[in-house]
Amino acid sequence: MFLLRLRFLVIISFLVFVSSHELEFRYHSNEELASVLKNFSLAGDPKLRKNLYDIGYSSGRPKSRIKPSPLWVLELTAAPEGKIGIPNVKLVGNIHGSESGGREILLHFIQYLIDEYGKNDNITWLLDNTRIHILPSLNPDGFAVAKENICHGCALCLGLGVTDEDIAMTGNFPDFFHPNEVLKHAKETLAVMKWMEDVKFILSGSFFGSFIVAIYPYCNKNETFIENPTPDDDVFQYLALTYSNNHANMHKGLSCPGSQMQFDNGVINGASWHNHDADMTDYNYIFRGCMEVRFEISCCKYPESGELENLWNDNRNALIQYCMQANRGVTGQILDVSTNTPVEASMRIVGRDMPFRNFPKTGEFWRILLPGKYVLEVEADGYYTQKHNFTVEDYGEKFPKLTNLTIFLLNATVSTTTTTERTKSTPISSTISKITTKLNTQNRTIQEKPTRKITMATQENTMISEQIRPVRQNNNNDACYHRQTNFLFLVLILILKCLW
Repeated sequence: MFLLRLRFLVIISFLVFVSSHELEFRYHSNEELASVLKNFSLAGDPKLRKNLYDIGYSSGRPKSRIKPSPLWVLELTAAPEGKIGIPNVKLVGNIHGSESGGREILLHFIQYLIDEYGKNDNITWLLDNTRIHILPSLNPDGFAVAKENICHGCALCLGLGVTDEDIAMTGNFPDFFHPNEVLKHAKETLAVMKWMEDVKFILSGSFFGSFIVAIYPYCNKNETFIENPTPDDDVFQYLALTYSNNHANMHKGLSCPGSQMQFDNGVINGASWHNHDADMTDYNYIFRGCMEVRFEISCCKYPESGELENLWNDNRNALIQYCMQANRGVTGQILDVSTNTPVEASMRIVGRDMPFRNFPKTGEFWRILLPGKYVLEVEADGYYTQKHNFTVEDYGEKFPKLTNLTIFLLNATVSTTTTTERTKSTPISSTISKITTKLNTQNRTIQEKPTRKITMATQENTMISEQIRPVRQNNNNDACYHRQTNFLFLVLILILKCLW
């Protein structure tokens, strides 16, 4: 009898555990969303870290008696804590309160990542090599007043923006093209801006509804409805097409009911379509060096619950493949050559007129790039400016790989043998391995002429070093040859003596 009761309790406990973690295909209230995320943070493989945190609170809607809600984020990764070179990806849903499909899709994506880790090769690799931060609802207040199954007409405006004034989040960020110092930033906007200051994101996706298309920046320009490509247009088109081609329908470029809009391959440049001022996507790229693509994932802004399962299935593989792209391009650290400490620096890829910065706390930087040869220019206050050649390889393998660089900067107070100005354009050594020679306080020099050896990170986290070493102005290869010859001659003499 005791054994029967014990079995019954075990079965009941199992059913309770499963039901508490099995996500239904329906819309979850703000309270339910918080509970679901807390359950997710305790579920799955212990090796998979699930960090639940908030980035602040929503504005609230006093007129609707809606109190501010936490803006919950769940971070998932299996990468070792504190490991250098792991890119951060963010996915943000429910930016317009009345466009709610993305909110539920991201919850199901979280569950899928947790359930499939250790079982699915794609998911295991993704989480071993990436930190994914998911914010299912940036506009919980708007969601609370919005109505389900509203696709068209003025009713869809209810809950679109944040606060009682319905401030649209997509047009509430600092604007490079049309600066507006008097623009009032909502709490949600400020929370995202602070979030991006605290975490160095390399890739982002934002989710909306009303069409089925991937929209890449720029989304704004001085003129109206004219295509405005970024300096990284090749990368943005690649990212947008990665999502579209892995989506069940987006790549077909079909128009939605009631619209004549069709999109070649399911992608479009934002400025050639909507031309948003103060756009969040442009802010990510220009001000934070993060590449964000906007995804419109349903013809209906607020699709009915019965459509959510199909919506999830349509987007599942696209989400996986898109997040993987954070591991494509170049990464590395900027360090002081004498102290080996991180240096805050500004960088740009020569030929691409868009500077970006590294993360000051660790010196880490990332840039998504397609295969090719590039030159990275690095500038930092008080240091010599450097330029470094590197190559992003295309290995044709299942998973992308990052080229890894470690760049050591020389303080501009240290004299060199060149006549180049100390604060500008003095290329010096960059090396993955730690420089063992120390600089004396006086009369130590670093020569300018670099040699290059390509670096790539392998799937097993092994590295082939990329090094840009200083060489002496005399023929270094000849010197090396003579040293080797002398050494071999001495060895030969010793052998002859032993034989004698």
